[in-house]
Amino acid sequence: MKSFAFRGLPLFLVLLLAGCQSNQQHSLPPVDDLVVAFRQLDLSLAEERLDDARSQLSTLQQRASGDTRLEQYQRQLAEAYMEQGREALQQGDLDRAAQALGQARNLMPQAPALSHDLNQAIASARTARQAAAEQQARDAAAKLDAERQEQLRQQRLASERQAAASVAAIPASQPTPVVESKPTARLIDPSAATSIVAMPMLDSQDNENLRRLLDSVAADVVTFRCAVRIEVREAKDYPWVAALLSARIKKLDPGFRPQLSQKIAPQQIPRLLLSPKRN
Repeated sequence: MKSFAFRGLPLFLVLLLAGCQSNQQHSLPPVDDLVVAFRQLDLSLAEERLDDARSQLSTLQQRASGDTRLEQYQRQLAEAYMEQGREALQQGDLDRAAQALGQARNLMPQAPALSHDLNQAIASARTARQAAAEQQARDAAAKLDAERQEQLRQQRLASERQAAASVAAIPASQPTPVVESKPTARLIDPSAATSIVAMPMLDSQDNENLRRLLDSVAADVVTFRCAVRIEVREAKDYPWVAALLSARIKKLDPGFRPQLSQKIAPQQIPRLLLSPKRN
């Protein structure tokens, strides 16, 4: 009898412990799903996982639209996107900065002043980048023009020396032959398969300088029978440039029909590609 009592004691203790644990589990309060969701949102903001936080906030706005904490989190997330935009701007990544600005505006459309400074900074950076690109294009065009002018000057000097040597070698009794001068290019390199002429003034709507440039382009097109490809940012710019150029070509040579084509390149400074006709 004593042996049976000792053998049953371990089993009794196990059942007693299981009962205590079961009572403890039943006594724990239920976990509030909203509390868990807000904690996850806090964690995403702390770890700067802003897109995850944006998705979590949207879900909470649907589940608990009347919760007063939502406006605070909405503003906190908007400010986090603003900070992300400022960091991207400092790194020169204007596209990423603009995307972050857009997210902040979507979160706080009723507070435009919140994003005003960043918006102005991005606009100023874009303007500066555009101005730098235009200046670079002008400098490159000026350098190319100077090189071409020097090349043409050297060619003229060589032709003059050759003509003088030919005249000196001809006996006085023979008539002096007429030396035909080579046509002179204004902008293109006649020996190149294709020459590029930049049109930065199209972006700035400087029509006076655009017309002046197309005067020289038309002269080269007629002289060297060039095919022309017009590369512009927007489709609406092609008819304008084509009309101006065609009118000037027709004025110089009414019988010549230029070969014009177009290409839309939004990220590229407008330009012309001139390809002289090969004999």
